[in-house]
Amino acid sequence: MDSIPLLPDRGGRRVFVALGDSFTEGVGDDDPRFPNGVRGWADRVAERLAKAQPGWEYANLAIRSKRLRHIAGEQLGPAVAMEPTLVTLYAGGNDILDFGTDIGALMRDYESLVAALAGTGATLVLFTGFDVKVSALLEPLKKRNAFYNRSVREIADRYGAVLVDYWCFDAFHDPRMWDSDRLHMSKAGHKYLASQVLDHLGVPHKIKPRDWEPPVKPGLLEWERRQRRWVRDWVLPLFGRKLRGLTLGDQLRPRWPEPVRVPRKGGLKKLLHDQRAIGQSGAR
Repeated sequence: MDSIPLLPDRGGRRVFVALGDSFTEGVGDDDPRFPNGVRGWADRVAERLAKAQPGWEYANLAIRSKRLRHIAGEQLGPAVAMEPTLVTLYAGGNDILDFGTDIGALMRDYESLVAALAGTGATLVLFTGFDVKVSALLEPLKKRNAFYNRSVREIADRYGAVLVDYWCFDAFHDPRMWDSDRLHMSKAGHKYLASQVLDHLGVPHKIKPRDWEPPVKPGLLEWERRQRRWVRDWVLPLFGRKLRGLTLGDQLRPRWPEPVRVPRKGGLKKLLHDQRAIGQSGAR
């Protein structure tokens, strides 16, 4: 893994913009104190950046369920307008899960998005996708996922992007790194990914992976119970939304739509506290 020194700035400007879908929004890392009720790896990266180099601003435009075309159409323009010095992008995972996706066309559109972001001159971070062992029903998608990952690696190399090769992280074979829907990272998974992004950027941090005992393999009856609950709580609602043409992100706005200055101490929690205090004071 190659790392770079503390990120350069542009005349004192340090702006981190995160684009994407649920992966970057923070789904699975539940925290009601934060916008959209989640925190996520990108928030954690922003906080460590501010501790290492005061003055960082941070925007997170990611919204769950967004396809690549939505990210290009809705997030690219605002991101470029912010004149970022650091950009992270994960896009295309939801498209891979859609029936009838032309994976070749998808990756051509992905490269166009990467080219536009690289044109800002910002340090650009890209991610491969993890081969989630959700169900045998999704095994036919493995070829798409492999093509996606291979393409992302090639595109990252062409555009000089920092590649976080998520696919290679053995830690994510532990089911405790995943939320109950088995598709999104748990809080522990988001923390681990934040540490990997920071390591790739050469930013110091003290995020430590969980020191767990080996997972206990469930018995047959417990496994069947978990499978039924998963199908009831996640699979059937997912297909129901697909049939109705709905997504979980339809009524959501970006969590941090404009760059916010991240405090060195207390991070984004302190920022939210200060914003609420100002709002309550103004309402009197």
